[in-house]
Amino acid sequence: MQPEGHPTAFADATALAEAIRHGKTTATAVMQASLDRAKSDPFGALCHLDEEMGLEAASAFDRLAADKSSHARNAPFAGLPFLAKDLSNAARGLPVHAGSPALASRVPVAEQDSVIFKRFRQSGLLPFGVTTTPEFGLALTSEPAGGPIARNPWNPEYSSGGSSGGAASAVASGIVALAHASDAAGSIRVPAACCGLVGLKPSRGLTSNAPQFGNHLMGITGELVLARSVRDIRTALVAISGNTMGPYGELTLSGIPVRRLRIGLVDTAPGGIGPEQAEAIRSSAALLESQGHTIVDVNVDALDALAQEAATLICTILSVSLASMLDEMKIADAEISAIAAAIADEGRQMTAASLFAADVRAARLAHGCWQMFEQVDAIAMPMLAHSAPKVGAMPMDHGNADAHWDHMTAIAPRTPLANIGGLPALSLPRGLDRSGMPLALQLIGPIGSDLLLLDIAHQMEAADPWTFPASIAGADR
Repeated sequence: MQPEGHPTAFADATALAEAIRHGKTTATAVMQASLDRAKSDPFGALCHLDEEMGLEAASAFDRLAADKSSHARNAPFAGLPFLAKDLSNAARGLPVHAGSPALASRVPVAEQDSVIFKRFRQSGLLPFGVTTTPEFGLALTSEPAGGPIARNPWNPEYSSGGSSGGAASAVASGIVALAHASDAAGSIRVPAACCGLVGLKPSRGLTSNAPQFGNHLMGITGELVLARSVRDIRTALVAISGNTMGPYGELTLSGIPVRRLRIGLVDTAPGGIGPEQAEAIRSSAALLESQGHTIVDVNVDALDALAQEAATLICTILSVSLASMLDEMKIADAEISAIAAAIADEGRQMTAASLFAADVRAARLAHGCWQMFEQVDAIAMPMLAHSAPKVGAMPMDHGNADAHWDHMTAIAPRTPLANIGGLPALSLPRGLDRSGMPLALQLIGPIGSDLLLLDIAHQMEAADPWTFPASIAGADR
């Protein structure tokens, strides 16, 4: 439970969109409130702001609403301000530089939306800025060399996580009600856990990386949003998923009835876990049982063997991907951080045969995940081993790649399992620790069980709701 005294937000994106739809406020008023808060943001959430873009889009939406347009009436996120991440699929008119000055001088602003951003706009979301990420997404804090530093709205001495750290700061501080995020090794779920938000890494093949597939990364990445409520995540997933236009066959949203499920519960981590983090998981057992579910044993050794293999494979994929991109763009080591240069060097040493073998290992790991879920419908486990990392906890000025990867695993144990296995994985708030920082759990399930996880999360949300350090901009107008 949340402690008394924390201000409760004006619901969520769904409620604010309803207020616009029913004429209680306007898209322009909400956009102006978001812009005002963004311009005075003390948390480093945004690395780029386009006020004119936001106001023009909001004014256009209000004109559609005045004309009783079916789009304005039916778009689930009717006229809400929205932020793109500085990494992943492109939004028309917004720069994407992955936290790297070297890319800023080489990558032009996108002239066309990616498939996912076309669908975001169709759902009524109005992009107007870009959120902070670590350089090339290579950290679980978001502190690019050129700034800004993404800080945690619960306590600015702490990081808001990475790589979608700016997005998490923006949502938790109420600049926007939800923001674009992506996850190749926990980059949706870790910031969600750090900032007390809801974040879902979708099943492989459910959300699109078309048309450029620059964030494909051998299939490990999922894109969606960070939000304050489970229903907002569900609405966003329904709005943008399916018909991914390659490279996978169609994966549709489906689920089994959410009753009498077998839920595995793991309250440990391979490198140790804080007592409050462990208790947040254990306290979930009674809550889940009160909903009619059965807590069952999990073979933790088998789970951790899969997770360790997944962590190794993630390092391989990210190293090779970074090396390929840097070499293609002729970016020299002197233009990037020492750790990025070291990771790319590891990628350049990888042979084609070794990469092919890694792909086979990943397929076998995904099969192992299917076998694991023959015994359980979902597994609840720690999202973070301890509180959110402090600002400065993941320096990029050293060349020890192994230590860097190990540090990431220590912060967020087992996180890469969902990426390599293609599994849906969801981070859900579980109150605050004694220092006032968010606690969280992670739910994972078999491929295609996204709605099942969201339904379980909705039950938990209804039984034990959470609050935020600030209301959403525009919600009090």
